[in-house]
Amino acid sequence: MSSDATPWDEGAQPSGASDQLSDEAYVRFSEGSRLLESGDVHAAIVSLERAREIEPEKGSIREALARAYFQTGRMRQAREEFEKVVDLDPVNDYAHFGLGLCLLRAGDKDSARGHLKIAVIMRPDNEAYEKALRRAVPDEPPGEEPPSTA
Repeated sequence: MSSDATPWDEGAQPSGASDQLSDEAYVRFSEGSRLLESGDVHAAIVSLERAREIEPEKGSIREALARAYFQTGRMRQAREEFEKVVDLDPVNDYAHFGLGLCLLRAGDKDSARGHLKIAVIMRPDNEAYEKALRRAVPDEPPGEEPPSTA
């Protein structure tokens, strides 16, 4: 994935809004999601942050906000939001994937690998998850040969 590509450009899809939201939070979440999909990411962040203030324990809001932060290069904030989504919904494969990508960008291949493995295990058919996991493989130490298979 190129450095400016986003997870969903590679075929990964966010989980969406499956949890119930209050009316005001739903309006803000819907508006933010629409803005995010149309490419108006900064405006989406404003709406999604408002929705998060109203419903701080809703994973769908935090996941969308994490995506928006990721797209604008706000990796620390994206990571924090993806971490919260994983805490709220440990079986959210997309949140593990997003968190893994944030960790990769931060240079933490070991932590990234753990989350990306979880995502791949949950969705083994997702090529974007597989590709990201391959990027998290540790580099060979210089001067050492890989072990022989013979």
